[in-house]
Amino acid sequence: MKHYKYYDFVMAAFVCVLLCSNFIGAAKQAVVTLPIVGTVPFGAGILFFPISYIFGDILTEVYGYGRDRRVVWAGFGALVFASFMSWVVVNLPAGPSDYMKVYQPALETVFGNAWRIALGSMIAFWCGSFANSYVLAKMKVWSNGKRLWTRTIGSTIVGELVDSSLFYFIAFYGIWETHDVIIVAITQYFLKTGWEVVMTPVTYKVVGFLKRKENEDYYDLGTNFNPFKIQD
Repeated sequence: MKHYKYYDFVMAAFVCVLLCSNFIGAAKQAVVTLPIVGTVPFGAGILFFPISYIFGDILTEVYGYGRDRRVVWAGFGALVFASFMSWVVVNLPAGPSDYMKVYQPALETVFGNAWRIALGSMIAFWCGSFANSYVLAKMKVWSNGKRLWTRTIGSTIVGELVDSSLFYFIAFYGIWETHDVIIVAITQYFLKTGWEVVMTPVTYKVVGFLKRKENEDYYDLGTNFNPFKIQD
């Protein structure tokens, strides 16, 4: 296997952002006031999660679908482990101190729904990430590597549609008001896709840097796109 100088760092950054998006921001429903539209609710995970899709675009564009697939599985494994440990910590018997009497209910409030958030995250992330990577890889071949912005944005439109359609209904249906679930899901979809558009210049610079430093510009010709195939 060809050795890359930056591939492991990109993988680590991707997993870090993914965990932050699911365990710091996902459960908080925030609001923003927009001109004309008014107050619009959104999930605070929007601060993190779109960055993982940018990483996915960069990985597929530079290293190819197969190596991005390995990163997706690494992120999936990290989510499984973090979700299990959240469940363990929440269910450990709490100490008798007055502090723990206050802290334990707060812990349960923040992480008690972690299993649903984790389940929704894992299913949505897995499906959305592979849809994103597949579309980008195919578009790169079709376009002969030209017009990077069309495939980074085009793949995100597809991937985020799959992700947002699954995550909020799995994680929050029956917990939030149904109306809020729908509004937040729609809002998140457009905000996440908008993130990709805004970050396109950054994506161009990172992709250009990695292609030069790694001496790689992978085209998925003859690639096995089976998402369950871990090896390249």
